[in-house]
Amino acid sequence: MDLKILVLPGDGIGTEVTREAVRVLRHVTAKWGHALHLAEGLLGGIAIHQTGSPFPEETGRLAADADATLLGAVGLPEFDNCPPEKRPEKGLLGIRQALGVFANLRPVRTFAALLDSSPLKNALVEGTDMIIVRELTGGIYYGTPRGISGTGAETRAVNTMTYTRAEIERVSHIAFRLAQGRRRKVTSVDKSNVLENSQLWRRVVTEMAADYPDVALDHLLVDNCAMQLILNPRRFDVVLTENMFGDILSDEGAVLAGSIGMLPSASLGGRKPSGAWVGLYEPVHGSAPDIAGQNKANPLGAIGSIAAMLEYSFGLQEEAARVNSAIEAVLNSGRVTADLKPAGAPATTEQVGEAVCAAIG
Repeated sequence: MDLKILVLPGDGIGTEVTREAVRVLRHVTAKWGHALHLAEGLLGGIAIHQTGSPFPEETGRLAADADATLLGAVGLPEFDNCPPEKRPEKGLLGIRQALGVFANLRPVRTFAALLDSSPLKNALVEGTDMIIVRELTGGIYYGTPRGISGTGAETRAVNTMTYTRAEIERVSHIAFRLAQGRRRKVTSVDKSNVLENSQLWRRVVTEMAADYPDVALDHLLVDNCAMQLILNPRRFDVVLTENMFGDILSDEGAVLAGSIGMLPSASLGGRKPSGAWVGLYEPVHGSAPDIAGQNKANPLGAIGSIAAMLEYSFGLQEEAARVNSAIEAVLNSGRVTADLKPAGAPATTEQVGEAVCAAIG
């Protein structure tokens, strides 16, 4: 198979973790005899430095031409006080919108080797295995009107949360279909006791459930869900929620996994003529500028994102499974970075990438 992939290292540790993810990707494609075609582009703070825009037109063209896109991370402290349109994160929102990726899948799984890395008691987190499905192109991050107006005591900020039935339906389909291949349970998360937006969300998801009689559906308010993720994470299989709630809850999932560096993600849109998903793949963590360039960053979230890419965008189930099993083998070996609290000396970013390749064989 020909794999045409755009790599966007981005900012901070993004360069380091994508380098190891690409190392694993090269190893897999060579082992299984696939043809790999890589392009590299700019996104985020580095794009602002070099082009003046967090999402250059050239990057949009490269992304449209690729079969899938791998992203490292975006964000730099020097832009923290800039207006939203001049921040690196604007590039992330831009590429999501340009690709039309509307469903963000964030698996949260606890590995036996990492139980002691979580700040929670082992008995609480052991056996956790869920996917958080976050709607990605609607809600308060994109709604209008938005902005800051006025001066002095009359200064006012406005953000608008908005969803259409069609937006809720399409992300619900993905959640229910995922559940059919797992433990057949969807938990929909909203704030319907306060927000009309959430009331529509709950109504539409409930109606969608009728098309999936083999999947159980329950509803949780977002504050209760945040609590249950800590108190009883094993109760969750597929968690479905809107954009902002999903952003927050999926980062909470990092506590269960032992480190935010462990979490991959896949953002899916429509399907190409081949049937493959249009996909943007990235680790959940940020750019971590405090450790950038020090070969300390955990690349396993980025490498796990490669596994997701192989599965969803290319249908390469065997290759994806081998990458995931190699990640688990490396965790069991203790050859991991400092964030995972190894018993011995921590491995470097590069050493972890090499260890995953060796475990693949």
